[in-house]
Amino acid sequence: MIELAAFLGNPGKEYGRNRHNAGFLLCEKLPFYDSLSWQKKFKGRYASIDRSRLSELILDDPSLPETERQLPSGLPPASASVQASGQLHLIKPETFMNLSGESVLQAASFYKIKSEEILVVHDELELPMGTISLKFSGGLGGHNGLRSMKACFGSADFWRLRIGIGRPDSRLPGEGGPPGSGEGIVDWVLSDFDAAEKEILDKVLETGAELLLRALVNEPETLLPVWAKKKIAVFDKSEE
Repeated sequence: MIELAAFLGNPGKEYGRNRHNAGFLLCEKLPFYDSLSWQKKFKGRYASIDRSRLSELILDDPSLPETERQLPSGLPPASASVQASGQLHLIKPETFMNLSGESVLQAASFYKIKSEEILVVHDELELPMGTISLKFSGGLGGHNGLRSMKACFGSADFWRLRIGIGRPDSRLPGEGGPPGSGEGIVDWVLSDFDAAEKEILDKVLETGAELLLRALVNEPETLLPVWAKKKIAVFDKSEE
């Protein structure tokens, strides 16, 4: 069971809409986000929510058929939801990305949460724009936030919800720069989503928020059969 959800990004308005802040942006899409009371704590912004509220949000979701309460993307029906009790903890580190693990570790240590009970929401260069996936452990893909997590916890055994942002050399002509334009990775992740990407991103974040909600009330392993791969949430450039 997930006890702590960590949303990675960089603090400050100048980074607010950056590709690297996809984790922060997904957090803002959660149906209970506006009702949370965020506190400056654990080198970040911390909040908690009663788990019973999460189950109620799925069961009461008017956008889903009452008999199924299931997204067409393969998310499980609400009847499969775990009626768990207790508090779920959420943290948005404000240490900047490359020190994210310090903030998450402080929160996890205080509430005695193991690394395998943590779900990290982050941007992912290795997934194309328009995709999202869930995985446990594995490589870090050069992501500085994940590197910091592993360094602080001494293990990469934590859950990840990965939001695809693609690489700069994966762009198609007409998408702000030709393939092989030489745009650096740092410049890429610290630049804003362009207009076309924002339209796609909104749909991805909505799907991601639904996926995350179910990962928090179900055992996340139940979602892996569909979401462990490069699940296409909106579109795939390879299909064009």
